[in-house]
Amino acid sequence: MKKTLLFVFAAALLLSAGCQRRVTRVDTDRAIDLSGRWNDTDSRLVAEEMINDALTRPWLDRFEQANGRAPVIIVGIVRNRSHEHIDAETFIRNMEREFVNSGMVRLVQGAEFREQIREERADQHAFASSETIAQWYQETGADFILTGTMNSIVDQYRRDKVIFYQVNLDLSHMTTNEKVWIGEKQIRKTVRN
Repeated sequence: MKKTLLFVFAAALLLSAGCQRRVTRVDTDRAIDLSGRWNDTDSRLVAEEMINDALTRPWLDRFEQANGRAPVIIVGIVRNRSHEHIDAETFIRNMEREFVNSGMVRLVQGAEFREQIREERADQHAFASSETIAQWYQETGADFILTGTMNSIVDQYRRDKVIFYQVNLDLSHMTTNEKVWIGEKQIRKTVRN
């Protein structure tokens, strides 16, 4: 009985040791594509490429020459219409980072964060000293809004699958509704199961 119990315990120990999870840290710039679905690398690369394209188009020079300053942009809604769950917030943050780090435009907060700032400003008016209170009616208005969609098409036959992603972005003038830039980026991935 003791030998059987000892044998079962040893077998369980060996099995659990063989099933241990191993985690390895990797460089965040390294592309890792396990499933073929949209991932952090796609988000970063598409944002970098599209914002770089937007900042090299004629609308920017035209605005600066007409107004004598850099344009102010707000990143609006990017709708996920793909077949999978994609957190568009990561993609929006990547685009905002590219805009700000370019130094070519100014960026203002989107609706969700503006409300948080306004609540804080109201709180300051109730509790902060008069010398340090953030003033009302001093917000910077946006000249342009960036909006877009993320779409996908899946083609599958037996074990092979092709996933096609298309991201479309529009930069529109806030006063005139004129589209001043339209961007499109496509990604195609093949997956074999």
